[in-house]
Amino acid sequence: MKKYLTNLLNNEHFAGLIFILPALIGTLIFIVIPVICSFGLSFTKWDLLNPIQFVGFSNYKEVFTDTLFYKILWNTIIFALSTSILGVIIPLILACILNSKIRGAEFYKTAYFLPFITPMIVIGVVWEWIFDPNIGFLNHLLHLHINWLYDTHYAMTALIIVSVWKLIGYNMVIFLSALSGISQSMFEAAKIDGASPFQTFKNVTVPLLSPSIFFVVIITAISSFQVFDLIYLMTQGGPFESTNVLVYAIYKNAFEYFNIGKASAIAYVLFVIILVLTLIQWNLRKKLVYNEQ
Repeated sequence: MKKYLTNLLNNEHFAGLIFILPALIGTLIFIVIPVICSFGLSFTKWDLLNPIQFVGFSNYKEVFTDTLFYKILWNTIIFALSTSILGVIIPLILACILNSKIRGAEFYKTAYFLPFITPMIVIGVVWEWIFDPNIGFLNHLLHLHINWLYDTHYAMTALIIVSVWKLIGYNMVIFLSALSGISQSMFEAAKIDGASPFQTFKNVTVPLLSPSIFFVVIITAISSFQVFDLIYLMTQGGPFESTNVLVYAIYKNAFEYFNIGKASAIAYVLFVIILVLTLIQWNLRKKLVYNEQ
């Protein structure tokens, strides 16, 4: 028995299991079990106080017959699509500019990355002041009087601006890391062949960066579909539900209306949407990513 225990302790696989055991237990308790329980709750009616009642697919039927749900879904798609496009194109361009060794590049890298590590509560307060219709910096700069966060035509645009601004630094750092791995001989060869900067960017930089671009697009799209804190801090889904998104709708149904079943149903609808989107993107990787097998 003693020899068996000694051999077990000396086994590399067992040692590795011991090291990852705390993470496995945490994942099981805080992720796996809640996911299973919330799936079960999506088929029930529960207000956190009264006994749980099984209602079958009634919650899903209520979700898909609610006209407000489709408005919220459309808001989520617009936000995620806009953030994903701008949150990739702008950091990519900035990364290429900073990679050209311009003066003060290190300062700009730090300045662009700071918003990403700044707490969202601070960002929300600052941008609420910037968008303020009376004393806001943006209206003063543009010499306009726009109710950015209180007008259904501009509220979503304002949130997209803030979201992209916060994402720029993180995505830019990923692109800069990828650019540092590209041999300079590729760019020198393009220059010798007479390629313009735009042609070099289109035919050399983008194809070689396509794996990183693909990764950034996926994580940006997923995080955009899951946006909550920005909405909660700046608009609370208003005005007139024009900025309400799926995760905020889950929060309101669960902790304001105490309709846990419907909130869980919306959560799993969101899960399916993200899953399908990710699978589509993954299946397109061979066409979108250079030299992908």
